[in-house]
Parts: sequence; C-alpha cells; structure tokens
Amino acid sequence: MTTLPIYRWRLAPDGLATRRQLRAAGLRPGGQDVVAQLERPRRRRGPLTAYLYLVERAKPVRPMTDRRAAALAKANAARRTCPACGRDAGYVIPASLGCCVPCSER
Repeated sequence: MTTLPIYRWRLAPDGLATRRQLRAAGLRPGGQDVVAQLERPRRRRGPLTAYLYLVERAKPVRPMTDRRAAALAKANAARRTCPACGRDAGYVIPASLGCCVPCSER
C-alpha cells in the first residue's frame, strides 16, 4: 500500500485541485485516483482533509439533460413535501423534525 503525499493548507503544487476546485473550473475527476492529500490544521481537533486530483487528467462536467433536470426537480420537491399533511412546505423538511414546522408543533 502506497501512502499519499500530504500537503499543508495552501501549499499544494500547481496542477493539483480538490473536487470543489475542479467543479468551479467546469471539470470532474473522471474516475482518476487520488494523487495527494491536503490538510488544514484546526485547534483542539484533527485536521480537515481534502483529496487532490490531477487537473490535466480531469474531464469536463457532463451537461445537464432535460431528463436529469426533471429527476432533480422531482427529488427536490419530495424533500419539500411534508409526509404528515402532504403540502409543499416551501423549504426542505428538516430530518430532525420529520415533518413541516406546523405539523411538528401539533
């Protein structure tokens, strides 16, 4: 088992990027393996860790199709629908409540 090189926060070499950085550039890892690790130290807790990918091997983000957009809209609507009263709450139902706020107060 090989260990990944670990870089400190803001000290990663050029040509490596996190998933979020790739996404901001309109790219995705595209199935490539993680090549390095980034660590940001924190006080009193373990460091935050992010995985780094090669930018040159990244692929463009797949375009949003009509069917994918419809599926995403349907999933988001299901997250807003209260299971108790069946109404669209207008916000994502919190998992801690399990239903909309008016139904949870009853």
